[in-house]
Amino acid sequence: MDHSTGAAQQPQGTEKIWSKDFVFIFLANFFIFLGFQMTLPTIPLFVEHLGGNDQLIGFVVGIFTFSALLVRPFAGRMLETKGRGFVYLTGLAVFVVSVGSFGFATGIAFLFLMRIIQGVGWGFSTTASGTIATDLIPPRRRGEGMGYFGLSGNVALAMGPTLGLALAAAITFKQLFLISAFLGLAAFLLASRITYKKAEKTEETTEKRRWDVYEKSALQPSLLLLFITTTFGGIASFLPLYSAQKGIAGIELYFFIFAMTLMLSRSFAGKLYDKKGHGAVFLPGTVLIMIAMILLAWLPNSLVMFSAAGLYGFGFGSVQPALQAWAVQDAPMNRKGMANATFFSFFDLGVGVGAMTFGQIGHWLGYGSIYIASAISVSVSILLYIFMMKRPART
Repeated sequence: MDHSTGAAQQPQGTEKIWSKDFVFIFLANFFIFLGFQMTLPTIPLFVEHLGGNDQLIGFVVGIFTFSALLVRPFAGRMLETKGRGFVYLTGLAVFVVSVGSFGFATGIAFLFLMRIIQGVGWGFSTTASGTIATDLIPPRRRGEGMGYFGLSGNVALAMGPTLGLALAAAITFKQLFLISAFLGLAAFLLASRITYKKAEKTEETTEKRRWDVYEKSALQPSLLLLFITTTFGGIASFLPLYSAQKGIAGIELYFFIFAMTLMLSRSFAGKLYDKKGHGAVFLPGTVLIMIAMILLAWLPNSLVMFSAAGLYGFGFGSVQPALQAWAVQDAPMNRKGMANATFFSFFDLGVGVGAMTFGQIGHWLGYGSIYIASAISVSVSILLYIFMMKRPART
């Protein structure tokens, strides 16, 4: 069958990851993620500025991920029919316009609407970028290559929240969101320079499913991811408010340490996945994430918060690229886009459910309970993985 043809096309000596186009997709991904990460800790502050409470913060953060979730299956299909470039550039353009409009919001209703539109742009652009990166990476180095590609988002994460919070204290929200939009525009210009691979035409493309909204081979790793990314919803939406409530300084440093350890773990976790498989990466990574959540639930001082940041970064940086490589590895060549769409749909669903659910939990039981619930969610992912591995493989 065709699963091995991609690997066969490249002689071993020429299996280079850092091609010109890979550099362009790396940089474009960096700029769009930097613009996004600058808004991540500042949107809750903006909602407060507009008169919203914890529950509204959860809904404004969460609705973005749900709109992204809804469009990802369509984006995955369009990657194979309309082409990679069309989907990616359209998503980037919608993101730029929607984020730029945030600064003109005078009420939560308009912001809520623009967050829905932003989610559409984000769903298209991130589904496309992951697929484009998959196209450009030699199949036998996919775990390593996806780890490098993920660094673009991690570097943005190292800079974005700190930069966003610093700018929010120094300039108006309108100026902040316009800067984020200009970063998205830089991503658009870089993306326009990429030579995109055309979708594979195989016999399988003639088969049309009535409800083609997911790729079956990507479901297991995507489901595991869902229970992990709920933790991200709780951290992005409420950790700045939680640390302020406890009088603990250094939330900007938390995001920086998290991103640095993410990058460090990605430098070796992808290679470990390629050599030994997901078993060598998933369980150690998820245990680190769970310990980090328990530390955040306790949170007596800054040192514990920074320790949690390092553990979370090592864990998430190991697990996420390994699960993404797993999600696409068994998909047919003409279904790689849909596999990425499935993976990121579950990513979005986890973040959205986390933000909305934890908004309610934090409102009723206090912010510390958010991270107890997060630790439980990660433990569910671990148990699911053990169950999946014990089931006999079907061929």
